[in-house]
This record gives sequence, C-alpha cells and structure tokens, in this order.
Amino acid sequence: MAAKDMGTKFTCFKCAAKFYDMKKPEPICPKCGADQRESPALRPSDKSERKRAAKAAVVEEPALEEEAAEAEDAAEDEDDAAEEPAAADDEEDF
Repeated sequence: MAAKDMGTKFTCFKCAAKFYDMKKPEPICPKCGADQRESPALRPSDKSERKRAAKAAVVEEPALEEEAAEAEDAAEDEDDAAEEPAAADDEEDF
C-alpha cells in the first residue's frame, strides 16, 4: 500500500507516535487517543501574541499624546483668558 493512499502523516504531540490518519476527518492517535487538532503547535505562540500587543500599544500611544497636547492647549487657553482681564484692570489704574 502506498503512503499516499493512507492519508496525512502525523506525529502525535503527546506520545510522539507516528501514524497516518487513513483519510478520516478526525486525526486521532491510535496509541494514546489524542486529537491532533488540539496540538499546541497549532496555537499561536506567546511571542506572536506579545508582538500583536506591542503593535497595539504603539498604535494607542500617539492617540494618548494627541489627547495630552489638546489638554495642554486647553490649559494654555484658560491661562490666557485669566491673564487678559488682569491686564485690562492695570490699564484702568493709570
């Protein structure tokens, strides 16, 4: 029997047994019964998750900087508004 007729070859992630899935829809290890679709190798690694989180943080930082700049501008406008009436009072005294 040729290997192509036996389906896809797997190496079990739990017991390291090598087997073919015999073209069945569920690749289950004949020795330990582990479903190969639950393999940790199929899940994204922690490193890739960290990279995604870091990219998301980089995207959020400019937004925070813009908000901080807007808050500073608003504070400066309030300071300017507070200074203008005081300057007008000084001119009246002369």
